Amino acid sequence: MSLHLPSEIVVERVLPTIRVCLAGELANRGMTQQEVAEHIGVSQAAVSKYISGDVAVEERIEDHPLTAETVTRIAEGFASGHMDGYEALDELLALVRAFEDRGPVCELHEEAMPSLAGLGCDLCVRGTDERLAAERETLTDVRTAARILATAPGMATYVPNVGTNVGSALPGANDVSEVAAIPGRIYAVDGRVEIPANPEFGASRHVATVVLAAMAQDDGLRGAVNIATDDALLSTARARGLDPMEFDAEYDDRNQRLLDRFASRDVVPRVIYHSGAFGIEPITYVLGETAEDAARLAVSLLETVQEAE
Repeated sequence: MSLHLPSEIVVERVLPTIRVCLAGELANRGMTQQEVAEHIGVSQAAVSKYISGDVAVEERIEDHPLTAETVTRIAEGFASGHMDGYEALDELLALVRAFEDRGPVCELHEEAMPSLAGLGCDLCVRGTDERLAAERETLTDVRTAARILATAPGMATYVPNVGTNVGSALPGANDVSEVAAIPGRIYAVDGRVEIPANPEFGASRHVATVVLAAMAQDDGLRGAVNIATDDALLSTARARGLDPMEFDAEYDDRNQRLLDRFASRDVVPRVIYHSGAFGIEPITYVLGETAEDAARLAVSLLETVQEAE
């Protein structure tokens, strides 16, 4: 893996583009190239290239509305004499910080380091902290679980028409936004399981609802996978002593109904299911301490069913 610091992105691609934009704006306000050079800290020859367009720019920075707003404020301040270099630097630092906060710098950084994709990286803003580490671990958990499902023989037949998903919650999660899942769900295409995107927090309300209800009763259960309800798979779960729990398929107030059902049991079951309703496909949820744990249990149950056929 090639390491690229966010500061490299800023120095090599962001600041040069901002200088080009600022040079053009100052020139449009009647400043000479030498005056522009003195204001932005480059040579007159560099300003000449900036103004002539003989320099590459990063379009995502150049076209961003925050760039236009900041450049206009600085140009007006310099032209009127109401802004000095210190104040202009403050404006630029605020712009860079905004771009680093899940903005274009993050996009450029992910392109330079593909391993960052989907992490919702906050290194520039918050630095390394326990919460960030937990978020990364949770996203990794979902990616691992999704790969397990995608590579399991026969899993495509257990993907519902509405798609499958896999979710993993942050420790102590109490909101859908704290449960990571696959955006757009996982689908079966030509007998294969397709994962359309990297995991994100808040990507699946249905899986998150089940995970959060389970966590309210047992905070050790933070992962879940949903698959099509199948009598043979449920029988296999019963044979293993997992005691699947049936619940009402309706979406209205599902969280509270699940909370009530879980509270009626001493132990939250690892397999819960519904038989569908009007417009609602029968779905089974397999729970685990992690999403990976849930995925491995789902695949294990599937393999037993396949062996018995």
